[in-house]
Amino acid sequence: MNYQNRKRLILQTVEQKGSVDVQELAQLLQTSEMTVRRDLTQLSAAGLLYRTRGGAMKISLATDDFRFANKTAVNAERKDYICQLAAREIQEGDVIFMDCGSTVFRLCQFIRNKRITVVTNSLPVVAELLSSDVSVNLAGGEVDKERQAIHGLMVEQHLARYRANKAFIGVDGVSLQNGLSAHSEKEASTATTMAAHADSVYLLCDSSKLERDKYFQFAPLSLFDVLITDQEASAGIVEAYRQAGITLIN
Repeated sequence: MNYQNRKRLILQTVEQKGSVDVQELAQLLQTSEMTVRRDLTQLSAAGLLYRTRGGAMKISLATDDFRFANKTAVNAERKDYICQLAAREIQEGDVIFMDCGSTVFRLCQFIRNKRITVVTNSLPVVAELLSSDVSVNLAGGEVDKERQAIHGLMVEQHLARYRANKAFIGVDGVSLQNGLSAHSEKEASTATTMAAHADSVYLLCDSSKLERDKYFQFAPLSLFDVLITDQEASAGIVEAYRQAGITLIN
């Protein structure tokens, strides 16, 4: 496939999905990841997309002041489906951890009327649940403005003081071979701390992230107890995960 055809498909995919990674584009274009990276560099230089670590995103998502709101809107229907399933796992009186992931955030709308306690490092989660029946506990520390979350040692120490019935965490990539991966160490450390202090850990992950490896590999699959994904996950991948002993809900 020549460059012009690759360019058309890359821009079309970025426009439709909001963001995409190199590995996904290489499979779509049936070409090498090296070629995709070169194409993305050229398209970024031309101002047609925003280059990210491991992929690219729409210019509007990268430059809008409300980056988190845009991110949570990507694959919104899939995320809402996942969160509806996740909400069914939460019982009245539960104490739950919620990390700062965009998928986990969308759980808020389905738990507003539950009498539970949420412990989180996510500012959007706090804002969304303040006028609900949920009791909210915000971990303190340094604010990451872009992620609209609080990270760092103080957050980890705060979380370690509590015991949750369930933790709901998100990742940027998960694969049978390499486990869980993220775009940064900060997000990974929060997820692992929550997992260490919860009775059960639920990984909320839309199908576009399955069998994808990102920048920072931080934990084996044993970190979580249940994987909740959407119905777009291929039958082959679902079967492979179940064969590996993973409890998967979709």
